[in-house]
Amino acid sequence: MTVLVFFLYRNPKEMLAKVADKVSVLRMVVDRQSKFEATIGLGHTRWATHGSPTTSNAHPHISNSGEIVLVHNGIIENYDALKKELLKKGYQFYSETDSEVLVNLIQDVQQAAQLPIHKAVQQALDRVIGAYGLVVFDKKKAKQMIVARLGSPLVIGIDNSGFYVGSDPTPFLAYTKSAIYLKDGEMAQLGLDKKIEVRRIKNDEKLNPRREELQWNMDQIQKDGYDHYMLKEIHEQPRAIRDTLRGRMFADQGKIQISSINDFKNRFVEVKRIIIIACGTSWHAGLVGEYLIEHFARIPVEVEYASEFRYRNPVLFCDDIVIPISQSGETADTLAAVKLAKEAGSFIYGISNVVGSSIPRETHSGIYTHAGPEIGVASTKAFTTQITVLMLLALKLGELKGKLSKEERTKHLKELAGVPDLIDTMMAKKDAIYAIAKKIHKSANCLYLGRGLNFPVALEGALKLKEISYIHAEGYPAAEMKHGPIALIDEAMPVVVIATKKGHYDKIVSNIQEIKARKGILIAIITQGDQTVKELADYSIEIPESSQWLTPFFATLPLQFLSYYIAILRNCNVDQPRNLAKSVTVE
Repeated sequence: MTVLVFFLYRNPKEMLAKVADKVSVLRMVVDRQSKFEATIGLGHTRWATHGSPTTSNAHPHISNSGEIVLVHNGIIENYDALKKELLKKGYQFYSETDSEVLVNLIQDVQQAAQLPIHKAVQQALDRVIGAYGLVVFDKKKAKQMIVARLGSPLVIGIDNSGFYVGSDPTPFLAYTKSAIYLKDGEMAQLGLDKKIEVRRIKNDEKLNPRREELQWNMDQIQKDGYDHYMLKEIHEQPRAIRDTLRGRMFADQGKIQISSINDFKNRFVEVKRIIIIACGTSWHAGLVGEYLIEHFARIPVEVEYASEFRYRNPVLFCDDIVIPISQSGETADTLAAVKLAKEAGSFIYGISNVVGSSIPRETHSGIYTHAGPEIGVASTKAFTTQITVLMLLALKLGELKGKLSKEERTKHLKELAGVPDLIDTMMAKKDAIYAIAKKIHKSANCLYLGRGLNFPVALEGALKLKEISYIHAEGYPAAEMKHGPIALIDEAMPVVVIATKKGHYDKIVSNIQEIKARKGILIAIITQGDQTVKELADYSIEIPESSQWLTPFFATLPLQFLSYYIAILRNCNVDQPRNLAKSVTVE
């Protein structure tokens, strides 16, 4: 759903343009209307949460008086009760959204006490239950905007010409790299006089926010000749992994230098249990991390869906380390789980890609991946840089816990240092993967199987296919196939098996033979030179010989290409799949 409004001290209703369509369509609508000349603009692109994606439900929403305009990201949980109250007072509603309730609530509060707009917003938000990142404009205060956040990200870009507001900084990178990240429970008044005042919503206390210098640049968010961002980001993985390792790993010396661990060394030495919390692709990375940390450091690890963790009254101890993983640093469920764990007294060590985002600010310590901006909704380089960090973390904990000798550590670090170059060489296989995609892109279902470290990779491969091609896919531990999924296998079912020679090879060969006996279409990810599985498979993709602990890096790449090419052949919108957003910032 795409929306936009511009106005210049006139009736906002006269300066409104909405479309339930792409930004390109909106641009054509705006270009046809010469009235859109202004010094303040308010717009929003958002999926529908309350109501279907229609023009009437699109943002911005305007109050009944026609004087207050609002865009809102989040969910107002008590909107129904507020709406009934406003209906009794004679308010009319033209959409199905909770956001239209909020803009009229602000009007009602303002009119009842003749309040300035920032006070009306404060008092209205005091009655709201839910999450919001919002921007409000009042015609009577036409040289000012009000922004506020609670549970939904909001960042303010600042340059000599004025202000930019977004849920993340990428939309305004072309204009400024100076930004303020609002914290939960904060609001700001932005003026055309270039003044900014930040306050607490609850008590109106004035604050002195810290400006952040954004580390990304415009070159990083361009397609650079690629057809899609996802394709570009797949190709960027060698560079992203190198950047994540740079300054942290000194392979020849067998040394890992992570200051955020050194600063809290005793916490890591004494840890009895690690809990990883994440959602989606980050959860799959966390599963890889579980295998790595338990193997190299012998510390028990639990991997939790953040959305379940936050609601199930988890048992937490002060000597636990909780590791939230989030590409954006703004994932709503993960952020809520972080706050829960902090309240229980656990030590929080965050893994994120976005400097200054909410999760890094809420944690005691942490580490950034250096993937750079990831625009495509389906994560690619975020996943591989997350498992890079988790590999470093596992080896470092193994050192601190005395479970890993310097010789062993040096050996693993040298192998890890070679990963980016090996991934680079694998890019040449994409044409062969495209040929496989052409054979199976009309399938209705697909099964992904793996053992050990390759089980999370199977889950990730299945997720990628679901996300962008809309084919139903399931990832399963290969040994569990006989406990149900084998009933699905027939001549119409593609089965992707990660069958590398390292780790339970004989067992996976047995699984493959079971698939072939039931006439499944077998696509095997195999170690280079493996003739046994190659002869059994209908199609095979070779990956480099490596330690079993590095196979997730290499097995992931062909699965990313496979899902990408299948989506292309099915004419799907690769970078913007239906019903999905890049960062899930609402519950």
